[in-house]
Parts: sequence; structure tokens; C-alpha cells
Amino acid sequence: MKKGSAVAAVLATIFAALLPGFAAAQQNPLPPQPANPPRADTTQAPPLRITLDDAIRLALERDHALAAARTTILQNQAQEITANLRPNPVISWDSQFFPLFHPEEFGTSYLNTQAQFDLGIGYLFERGRKRQHRLEAARDQTAVTRDQVDDTQRQLIFNLSQQFVAVLLAQSTIDLANQDLDSFQQTVDISNERYKLGDMSEGDLLKIRLQLLQFQSDLSTAKVAKVQALASLRQYLGFESVPDNYDVDGELAYTPVKAGIDDLKALALRSRPDLQAAQQGVVAARSQETLAEANGKRDLNVTFDYTHTNGQSSGAFYFNIDLPIFDRNQGEIARTRYAITQSQELELEAAQQVLTDVASAYGNLKSNDEIIRLYQGGYVDQARESRDISEYAYKRGAASLLDYLDSERTYRANQLAYRQALASYMTALEQMRQAVGTRILP
Repeated sequence: MKKGSAVAAVLATIFAALLPGFAAAQQNPLPPQPANPPRADTTQAPPLRITLDDAIRLALERDHALAAARTTILQNQAQEITANLRPNPVISWDSQFFPLFHPEEFGTSYLNTQAQFDLGIGYLFERGRKRQHRLEAARDQTAVTRDQVDDTQRQLIFNLSQQFVAVLLAQSTIDLANQDLDSFQQTVDISNERYKLGDMSEGDLLKIRLQLLQFQSDLSTAKVAKVQALASLRQYLGFESVPDNYDVDGELAYTPVKAGIDDLKALALRSRPDLQAAQQGVVAARSQETLAEANGKRDLNVTFDYTHTNGQSSGAFYFNIDLPIFDRNQGEIARTRYAITQSQELELEAAQQVLTDVASAYGNLKSNDEIIRLYQGGYVDQARESRDISEYAYKRGAASLLDYLDSERTYRANQLAYRQALASYMTALEQMRQAVGTRILP
């Protein structure tokens, strides 16, 4: 009985200690927990993929060097405003015969009858249509600058296109490395089974595994090359224009050009902005000569002067003009004529450079075109068939390991060379577009 009383007392003490917590739990119950709590969304948005056209558009919008070059057009347009300005009129005035040493004589009567006041306004009349010729020369120089900026844009597009092709080549190399790695991994698995069954020596197995290491190394190298190519391409696009994980959308492709070299030369002579800038330079030089001849004309300065003295008011006109006896702007006129000859020679040089660029680009394009046709004419398929036959025979024990590895290396080298040939052809095609001055080839 005493033992039961002690147990009851202990239980009562424990219950009393737990009772406040129990009451608090009843007042502030925990929120119900869902059976399947939602998981945080760890998926990332797919990377932005841009085409070559997108890349060109972004570069033309965001490239800082090109934007700086475009400001030169605005600067020249501001100079057109300056060239079209007329001379400002000139106001002059003076006062004479003030009684500075006899201030007691200073008064209205003295100012009206003794002091003298002169007020004049003058204007310079430009002769020889100087303002019109200045404006024409400024506009011609703006046209030259605009063509030069277009040529800077042409160079930018070519550099960007080259880098874009480099990214495509790196991605194609990655795809090839992944395919080879997946395919060769099956060979490694089969070789492991053959080794376990005693059908293969340990030395041959090690050769197989070393070859797998080569595939893995090629894949890593190709990934590094793509990262570097994307970083270089991003410099043209503007780092603020695309995210860090952006990628390109496109593939190495063969697009034949049907136009002949004569048609391409004729198109280049019409389209190249550097040649147009040189041609416009001749026009600008002639405008400078016309302006120099106009500046040889002497301007007329006309002034009207109002005078009040001794109680009388009067007016007078003054005219003055230089006599062109010695200075007729002969030196500047001679200089501008030499400048015309210089511009004409630069135009001829630019035309020869255009034709040289087209001939060089056309030869490079045709050479790469022949290489692509050779690969597509059977070499690519033959290398693949040879590899497939050797692989089939090796997996069934009908071919040696060395024969199989040799066919695998030949196939990989052939595929890499074919992809590099495609990249070289696409680069040559971009060079042809740069040489012609337009992206639309006939």
C-alpha cells in the first residue's frame, strides 16, 4: 500500500510538471505539415541561343568601337552647321569731347552742343558664294566619313563571323568527341568481359583503356576551345548583351557559291564602302578646290555710322574691300589641286585593292570548295564504313586490336579534318562576303 502511494505521488509530480507545456501546446498548436512538402525548383532556365544574324545585329547595336566611329558622322554634321553660318554684324560706338577736367561744365546743354556721339553698325558681305561652297565641302566630307564608318562595320561583321564559325567548329568537335566516347565505351565494356573470360590479354585491355583516355582528353580540349571561342565572340556582342551561359545556334554547313569571279568583281566595285569612300574623297577634294577659289574673292565690308555733334545729327556709309593684288589665295588653291590628284590616285589604289581582295577570296573559296567536294564524294563515308567493319570484326574476334585501333584513329582524324574543312570553307565564304562588300552573293 505504501509502495503504490509512492508510485502515485511520483506520477502526480511528473504530470504537474508536464501540464503547463501541454496547456501551451493546446493554445498554440503547430501548423499541419503536408504529406509531400514542395521541393525547391532547382531547374535552370535554358541558355540563350543566338544565330549568326542575331550576333551581327547585336554587334552592330552594341559594339563600342563602332559606336565611337559613328560619332564622327555626327561631328561632321555639326561642322555642316558651322559651315552654313553667316557672319555676325558688328556694332561700334564712341563718345568724344567730354569735360573730364571741368566737371562743372557737364550738363545737358554741353552734351547736346559740344560733345560728339558716334554709333555704327557694319556687316561683312561674303563674295564668291563662300557660305554655299563651305556647306557643300562639309557635306561631301560627311559622306566620306559615312562610307568609312560603313567600312568599319564591314570589318566588324567579318571578324565576328570568323569567331562565330570558330564556336561552331568547337561545338562540332565536342559532338564528335561525345559520339566517339559513347561508341568506344561499348568497346571497353566488351573488352572487360573478354578479359574476364580469358579471351584477351591484360596488355590489350590496357591499350583499350588508354585509347579511352585519349577520347576523354579530346572531349575536354574541345570544351575548353568552345569556352574560349564564346568569350571572344562575346567581346563583339557586348558583355552586357548576352548572359554568361549563352550559346550559339547553328551548325557547320556547306553552301556553294555559283557566281563567277567577274560577276563578283563587278559587284564589289559597286558595293565596297572603302572604294565608295575613296570615290567620295575625290568629290570632297574638288569641293575643297572650289572653296579655295571662292576664298580668293575679297569680301565687302559695309558700315553705317550715325554721328551727333554740335547739336546736329548725321549719317554716313563706309565701304572697304581688300585689293587682291598680292594675296589671291594662290597657295591654298594649288594645294587643293594637288589634293585632287592624291584622291584620284587613292581611288585607283582602292579599286585595285578591291579586285585583289576578290581574286584572293575567290581562290581561297574555290580551294576549300574542292576539298569539301572530295570529302563529300566518298572519303567521309569510306572512313566510317572502314571503322564500322573493323569494330564489328573486333567485337567478334575476327580482327586484331591493332587493326581496330588504327581504323578508329583514322576515322576520328578523318572526321576532325572534315569538320575543319567545313569551318575553313565557311570562313572563306565570309571572306568572300567581306571582299565583295555585301552578305548577299549571287
